[in-house]
Amino acid sequence: MNRHRPILLALLLPVLAALGVPAAAAQHHTSATPDPRAPHRGVVTLARTPAHSPARDRAVRTFADGRRARHRQRPDADVTHNWWGVFPQPGTHDGLMATHTVDPSYRVSTADDFTYAPTTKAQNSCMEVVTAYWNSGDEIWAWDWCGSPGGPARTVPIDSAFLATYTTRTGGHPAYTVQLVRDDASANTWSSYLYNYRTAGWDLLFRQSGSDQSGLDHGWDMFEIYSSVNPATGEGYYCTEARGTVFDSSAIQLRHHGGWQPAGPADSPWTETNPDGNAFLCPELRFLQAGADDHWTVRQ
Repeated sequence: MNRHRPILLALLLPVLAALGVPAAAAQHHTSATPDPRAPHRGVVTLARTPAHSPARDRAVRTFADGRRARHRQRPDADVTHNWWGVFPQPGTHDGLMATHTVDPSYRVSTADDFTYAPTTKAQNSCMEVVTAYWNSGDEIWAWDWCGSPGGPARTVPIDSAFLATYTTRTGGHPAYTVQLVRDDASANTWSSYLYNYRTAGWDLLFRQSGSDQSGLDHGWDMFEIYSSVNPATGEGYYCTEARGTVFDSSAIQLRHHGGWQPAGPADSPWTETNPDGNAFLCPELRFLQAGADDHWTVRQ
């Protein structure tokens, strides 16, 4: 055992307590990427099927309209929609996994604003797994792209139970690892999993079959915002509210012919190489290509 580990844990415990993470979760502070072939045997018991509400229906409408219209400006409200990351290309994969940071302290105040970051979807997959920050709370969503009417089919609150079970530390920040895999090509059956650090295995979040209704022929792993302007600053509200939050996606891997490989320039090009923070209503944003298309970071 590393003789410095007890000292490091003692230093980390006050920080974890401030985040609401039980002391037992301190044992999960390794940054090693989970094995994609680890046992797939559990279920995300923290997940729930969300009830309809005006707030969630608004989120569903905003999210779906933004994807299908591909607008950078939402036509029905003064809300800017923009994104940055990598787009895994058609025919390059039938599985996708990545490690995504979360920030339990980030709170969205405005009803029309959403920060979906990081968010990931494989090409033609029946679900997108989203780190969703909105004014009804911070959650992980399994968004159903093959069902009707679609929307968040499973939601998991980003709370102490989630942090203790499904997160590790990546670059000093809590992070979870998600995996999407196609189980049956003929029926287009997909499963999404979260890696459980307590059991060292993958827990099923959501499974669905059918036709992908996103209207897009590529996958994505990206930073995405829907933001209105704060008249006091002339910037997006989130630009102030997310100050200090690090949005990071690392260890992005694609499954192809049964093997897992890091995303690269040939199969997962950047959406753009030099994004401008002004186009995201936040001039202070920095977009970092932290790896050869398998790791990105957005921060102020």
